[in-house]
Amino acid sequence: MELRTRILPKMLNSEVESYLEHNDIIIVPVGTVEMHGGFPLDSETVISEAYALKMAEACDGLVLTGLPYFYAGATASGRGTVQVSIRQGIDYLSAIAHSLLRQGFKRQVYISFHGPAHMTCSPMVRDFFDETGVPILYMDLSMQMTKTATDLFKSLDSFHAITVGAYKMMGRLQDVPLTTAYTHRAPQTCAPFDDIFALAYQSAAIGYCFADQKDHMSTTAIPDEATRDRLAAEGEALIDELVRRMDMPHVVDQMRKLEAYNDAVAAAKPWMPSAGKKKV
Repeated sequence: MELRTRILPKMLNSEVESYLEHNDIIIVPVGTVEMHGGFPLDSETVISEAYALKMAEACDGLVLTGLPYFYAGATASGRGTVQVSIRQGIDYLSAIAHSLLRQGFKRQVYISFHGPAHMTCSPMVRDFFDETGVPILYMDLSMQMTKTATDLFKSLDSFHAITVGAYKMMGRLQDVPLTTAYTHRAPQTCAPFDDIFALAYQSAAIGYCFADQKDHMSTTAIPDEATRDRLAAEGEALIDELVRRMDMPHVVDQMRKLEAYNDAVAAAKPWMPSAGKKKV
């Protein structure tokens, strides 16, 4: 279906109504606003939104943007970081998911490039299933990157190229500063505790905050516009390839098949929390 835009807040209500007559997919990028070296505070939000747009194009979905304020984590020591508790984030995201379902979006895919986002998104999607009987999905973008695309990353510069490419894709390349002041090789001040940090996934093992803004993080030197343009082109190409490898049509098809599987299980086992909860 040809759409003027796939970003839901930019659409007319009539355009959303027309879309929902033939499909029900929405990609929801979950962001953060936190200190991030030489990149703007919303960089991981912008990365997630850029991914979401390409993912939506690949599976004929829409994108719900404008969700940048969630649990940041150890970057809360930065005075530019907006910290929302995990519990508050779960409740807020759950309210959005329930609204989207009432609107007609049964295929909801929540994504984030922010490491600690799993602590907000994963509990929400599991509780949502028990509450509604509808399976919605969380995709951890950094996990997908390490699982399927290690061959694409020659250095940390490739990771930072994704950031610059995302700003370009979202029409905000000029927001990326030209600076060389945030490139360094200093270890994180919390490195002596890496052994206990690694006892659970992505910041979930124990509470801590960074002691120095350098801890998050050294970023690629961008001395001039030519360097920024080169990184943007590299990053956009990386995002395109990463999304291609995700195979979003297959993901959505699996979600539909899983719903049918779940319905059969619920019919056979009516004591399940999700049994009898489906309304649409």
